[in-house]
Amino acid sequence: MGGSVSCCISPRESPKIHRREVELEECPITTTEDVSEDTGTYLQHISDRELPDELAQEANPSDHPRASTLFLNKSQTDGICIFLSKRSDLLLFSPGFSNQTFSSCSTIFIDDSTVSQPNLKSTIKCVALAIYYHIKNRDSNRSLDIFDEKKHPLSREKVPDDYSVVDPEHKLIYRFIRTLFSSAQLTAECAIVTLVYLERLLTYAEMDICPCNWKRIVLGAILLASKVWDDQAVWNVDYCQILKDISVEDMNEMERHFLELLQFNINVPASVYAKYYFDLRSLADDNNLSFPLEPLSNKRAQKLEAISRLCEDKYRDLGKSAMRRSVSADNLVGVKNAQAVLS
Repeated sequence: MGGSVSCCISPRESPKIHRREVELEECPITTTEDVSEDTGTYLQHISDRELPDELAQEANPSDHPRASTLFLNKSQTDGICIFLSKRSDLLLFSPGFSNQTFSSCSTIFIDDSTVSQPNLKSTIKCVALAIYYHIKNRDSNRSLDIFDEKKHPLSREKVPDDYSVVDPEHKLIYRFIRTLFSSAQLTAECAIVTLVYLERLLTYAEMDICPCNWKRIVLGAILLASKVWDDQAVWNVDYCQILKDISVEDMNEMERHFLELLQFNINVPASVYAKYYFDLRSLADDNNLSFPLEPLSNKRAQKLEAISRLCEDKYRDLGKSAMRRSVSADNLVGVKNAQAVLS
């Protein structure tokens, strides 16, 4: 750091402009009275210029598990409830309507979606709803040319003149994502990671997802998530078979820009993944979009019991191994569990 101005306060070093402004305003350059002309000005230590955890979490919800997700905040600013129905896939209802099924003494209803194995169809519906709220309640129309659909069209059809003004319907977003996931045979976990990368892009690049760029942003996030999450990733040329009119060169360029805007940060901690999953479920509840419930059958109950038994055995083995390590560390030999005496 020394006595000269370093790159830590250079305005070209980080894409998070608003964080840099807070950093420069709250942490001015300080000098001492006995500084000579040769040494120049002194900077505060880098630890003194670190942002508080609250500000860092607020700026990067896709990196910190305790920060609220962007899509949930944007959905709470809107009073209209939207959910997908079995018949038309999209219906608007009043907030008071609910199609929730309740359990009784004789019948127990459970859904087949868990944080480790989410329901594919319901997860895609929730992710499409989150993107819908991102577009509808956006702050502005900040975008980049690489994601502009008119400059980089996905099909040979003429782009409408009002493509950058009219917000896409929830039904259109859902069908676009469902087509890609169905054709590429992607998993539900990949859909959650897609939403994480999408919000990380909006935060890092300080841009908005809007009518003119939402398709290419979603496509880039799905492309990256499928390669990071799935063991057998779908190649870029395979997406060109799904979207017939897009070239491999365009896909490669978009992927490269997406990674650069993310600063090559493709890590998704388990805590962040779980936060997005449960926030998507909260979004579904707020919009009367319930996960499919089925009566608990004997076969399903036996399966859940078997899984529970495996987990119990696993934790029991972990407890025994921890006890053995403890005994070895303390040089104890022949330790036996004392018998409990019940009076």
